[in-house]
Formats: sequence, C-alpha cells, structure tokens
Amino acid sequence: MGQLTGGIAHDFNNLLQIIIGNLDTLQRNLPEDSPRLQRAAGHALTGARRAATLTQRLLAFSRRQPLDPRPTNANTLVGNISDLIHRTIGETIHVETVLGAGLWKVDVDGAELEAAVLNLSVNARDAMPDGGRLTIETANAHIDEAYAATHAEVLPGQYVVLSVSDTGVGMDEATIAQAFEPFFTTKAVGKGTGLGLSQVYGFVKQSGGHVKIYSEVGQGTTVKIYLPRLNSEADPPEPDETTLVPEGSEEETILVLEDDDDVRTYSVESLRDLGYRVLEAHDGPSALRLLERQARVDLLFSDVVLPGGMTGAQVAAKARELRPELRVLFTTGYARNAIIHHGRLDKGVQLITKPFTAADLAARVRDVLDEGTAKIS
Repeated sequence: MGQLTGGIAHDFNNLLQIIIGNLDTLQRNLPEDSPRLQRAAGHALTGARRAATLTQRLLAFSRRQPLDPRPTNANTLVGNISDLIHRTIGETIHVETVLGAGLWKVDVDGAELEAAVLNLSVNARDAMPDGGRLTIETANAHIDEAYAATHAEVLPGQYVVLSVSDTGVGMDEATIAQAFEPFFTTKAVGKGTGLGLSQVYGFVKQSGGHVKIYSEVGQGTTVKIYLPRLNSEADPPEPDETTLVPEGSEEETILVLEDDDDVRTYSVESLRDLGYRVLEAHDGPSALRLLERQARVDLLFSDVVLPGGMTGAQVAAKARELRPELRVLFTTGYARNAIIHHGRLDKGVQLITKPFTAADLAARVRDVLDEGTAKIS
C-alpha cells in the first residue's frame, strides 16, 4: 500500500504543483476590480490545496512523507496552537490543557505534530455533538519491556506522552481495532475521509513513537501519542516571523532541474520574476553539462525523482565535485529513499515539498542561499 501510495503521490503532486502554482499566479495578477474572478480563483485554489492535504495524509499513513524533525517542547507546541484549537472546536466544548512540569524534549516534525493534535481535536469535537470537555495533557512516561513485548514496533524507554481526551460517545472494541485503518470512518458519507487517525498513526510510527486508543461506549475516548525522549537538550531555532517575499538579483544564478515540463516552466518563471538569473535542465546529464560550461551557478534546485538513471541526490553529488560550494535545494512530491532514510531527511538536506507557491519558493530559496552549503551524505 505504501509503494502504491507513494507512486500515485509523486504523479499527483506534480499535477497539483501545476494547478496550485498557476492558480496562485493568476490570483496574484488579477485586477483588484474583478471580485468575481478573485473569488473564483480563490475557491479553485482552496480546492486544490485540499487535494494536496489529502495526498499528504496518504503519505503520512504509508510513512512516506519527508519529515524534518527538530528539538521540540510539546508544552510550547500545545500552547502555540491552543487558540486555533479553541476556534476549531467551537463554544459548546470546554477545552482544558494540563501541561506536565519538567517535560522532556522530543525530536519531531513540529508542523506534523500540530496537525496530529488538531486531527485528534476535530475527531473529539465530532464525538461530542451536544458539547462536552476536551482535555489535552502532556507528561513524561516510561514504557517498560513487558509492555513493549506485547506491542509491535514499540521499544522500551523514556517517552513524552501527549494525550487528547473527550467526554463523547466513545467506541466499542471492534471500532477501536479498525480506527487506524485508512478510509475507515464512522461518520456519515461526505463528513470525513477516514484518513485523520491513519495520518496520526503513520506520522507517530515514522517518528519512532507509539499511539494507543482507550475508549468505552458512552464514556469518551483518550488517544495517547508516545514520542521518544530526545537526550540532547539543544534549543530549537527561533521561527522566522517574516511574511515578506524575499527577492533575488541577476547576480545570483539558479539551475532548475525538473523533468516535468510544466512544473519546470512554473519554477523557472517564478524565480525569474523574483529577479534571479535562471538556467534549466530536464535530466541529470543535461544539468551537469550546464554546470561544466557556466561561469557561475549559486544554487541547484532539483527534483528528487528524475528520468535517465540519476536521482536528484546523485546529480547533486556529481555537481558538488564540480563546484564544492554549490548550494542545493531539493523538491519532491514523494522522496522515496534518495534523500530520506528511516523516515527523516538526511542531515543537511534542504527540501521544499510539492505543491508549493511562488511565495513558498521565494522564501526557501532565499534561506538556502543565505544559510550556506547544504551537505549531501
């Protein structure tokens, strides 16, 4: 299932890249005195982004999404999204957070953990149609060898546990047994994809953790996420709060390596609009020939999955032999094992996932050019 999902995701995300990218361009360039066209473009873009989210959930379930784990404090994360949870849940449900003292840090993709908590909160809301109480708790925990021996893919050791509990209708044992299966849902037709819990499951497993459901009919439900303790106490980097779209200059040259003609055209035009000098290639050998001939190339912006027997990572490695200071930014809709091992980005690898907008691309390219060389392992 994972292989099938990944293959579909690669092709589908290329299609979504073309759709979302060009809708974004259209929306940004429509005249302000055309509200009807602005709304139409906005609705189309919203639908395309929902399709991208659906694809990402499939990748999460199959443990094929590219994770970018960083040292994270779950208490800080819950505090940052508490307002969003309140707005999402509604006024009929009382939300309470119980944050453990002295909480250990975890090495996790913070954006995906936020999405998991939101998914669980939405499920809890739907289980309490007449209102109730939602409780989010964090604590340090220990999984012993006896428990690990009776649960597949669970290792004994120290964990941070994040629990989401509700006072809703609850689930029977048969429903609990199927809850993490993709497309399984107890909701009415059109009310859910059945991918919320499977996304949570896939993300937690890919992060080396464990997830458990406790529930009884009429007594509510608790979902516990266990994430391995991070032994290093390094502080996570401060998030960048800027919303500006950074521009480039013609003195900076970017080589775009992408086999899909339409995706390449969008990337090239977006980068040129930002002010960069842009070269383009459709496969690895063509890109390497350009690097041999050009006086200056600052950044290789390369798809991971390429035709002709060379992956983006292999092209980048060859390119670094020609230009040791070359910076590299990868893009992909499905990375396979080229730059991801054990579910995580290789150290030093920079990645922007498809589909992306021009603003996403501008920010990521500027970050890579300013931060320095990303190393390939």
